[in-house]
Amino acid sequence: MFSLTVNSPKPLSLSTPFLPSHPHPLPTITHKPNLTPRPISALIIPPSGQRNQQYSTEGPQQQQLYQPFRPPPSPLPPKFRNLDINSKLEVLANRLGLWYEYAPLIPSLTSEGFTPSTLEEITGITGVEQNRLVVAAQVRDNLVECGLDEETLSCFETGGAELLYEIRLLSGKQRVDAARFMVRNGFDMKQTQDLARAMKDFPRRRIDYGWDKFTGDSPGDCLAFWFFRLAQEHAAAAAEESRVEAMEKALEVVETESARNVLVEVLEGKGVDKDSVIDEQVKVPLVRMKLGEVAESTKVVVLPVCKAEKREFEVEAAPWECDGVGDFGIVEVEKDWRRWVVLPGWQPIAGLERGGVAVSFKSGKLLPWKEKRKYKEEPVLVVADRGRKEVVVDDGFYLVLSGGNGSGDEGLIVERGLTLKEMGVEKSLGMVLLVVRPPRWEDEEQLIDED
Repeated sequence: MFSLTVNSPKPLSLSTPFLPSHPHPLPTITHKPNLTPRPISALIIPPSGQRNQQYSTEGPQQQQLYQPFRPPPSPLPPKFRNLDINSKLEVLANRLGLWYEYAPLIPSLTSEGFTPSTLEEITGITGVEQNRLVVAAQVRDNLVECGLDEETLSCFETGGAELLYEIRLLSGKQRVDAARFMVRNGFDMKQTQDLARAMKDFPRRRIDYGWDKFTGDSPGDCLAFWFFRLAQEHAAAAAEESRVEAMEKALEVVETESARNVLVEVLEGKGVDKDSVIDEQVKVPLVRMKLGEVAESTKVVVLPVCKAEKREFEVEAAPWECDGVGDFGIVEVEKDWRRWVVLPGWQPIAGLERGGVAVSFKSGKLLPWKEKRKYKEEPVLVVADRGRKEVVVDDGFYLVLSGGNGSGDEGLIVERGLTLKEMGVEKSLGMVLLVVRPPRWEDEEQLIDED
């Protein structure tokens, strides 16, 4: 018999001189975990000593949770700087002080771990009101930095948060001008909201009729132009009473003489001929849409869309009428069509009731003016009035076939009226009212620094 002896390998071991000896033995855990639940108040507001001990012992090992960005809070007034959490809550709950004094307590408590819903439950200040107070206090601080006089500032001590919140999107200078105008005219929250929108919207309306007669640095002119545009929309909708009311409001707030003259002429029925308005505006019928502009418009225009490469066939086949009917303004058209676009009710197209069409071009290369290279490749929409086919305005633009004589194979182009007359062309597919560029996220002109 043979026997096998298996030699198992011995585990590797090191001599004790290489192993450090611990001076103290490890403690033995003999206690049991405390399973008693903590009260809800301790979870919301831990004692300050416990919080400090927790941060000092855990240090950077503590898990970092995502927190949404919050603007830096306004500095607390001296009388509120040494208050503890309960005292801050008491100030908010009882509104102890002026609104812009206790408003900075809200972000201070938020940094302590309070949520808007928790603050609402404790203090009775809703989340919406909390946001309004914080933003309005920051706007007031900005007014102080921009040099607004104390007399005007004092007018916002009671009920001023609702007013100052509405001008939050304006620049520093605009805020100062708006604040003085609001105080001078005794504006309420709704009027202040219209004023802020008018001042923000005014630079975008360069192509509108009469824009150059109003002054953008004047809050009254901006608001007057807002009512002036509203009056024109009422006129397009045949609402004469609403049109006159809007014009009267414009005359109440207008500040410059040139703007007042335009309003008086329009109210008296002078200088409002539809053809003359369009003829003046087709000299610069180029505009870039702003993000969200359709949603902010009080009036929109719905147009059928054709492709430029389909030549004149699709333009002539597009629906001529598109009306809103019923209490809900449900859109009805005379025949089915696949492609539509909704545009703001800009002045050149606000009164376009019949025959309007939008033609999509893959690029702006075929526009009859010198384009920057970065704009040549982007698509454009050309809005034309098919009811005005005769080539009569030298400075106007018209939608025609390539070459203007019907022999081109490249589809449709936009051509100047004088050029068409020299070529002997008397009729077009329609007079161009507007050329629209698409909105761009990276357009540096869409937002100012304060936004």
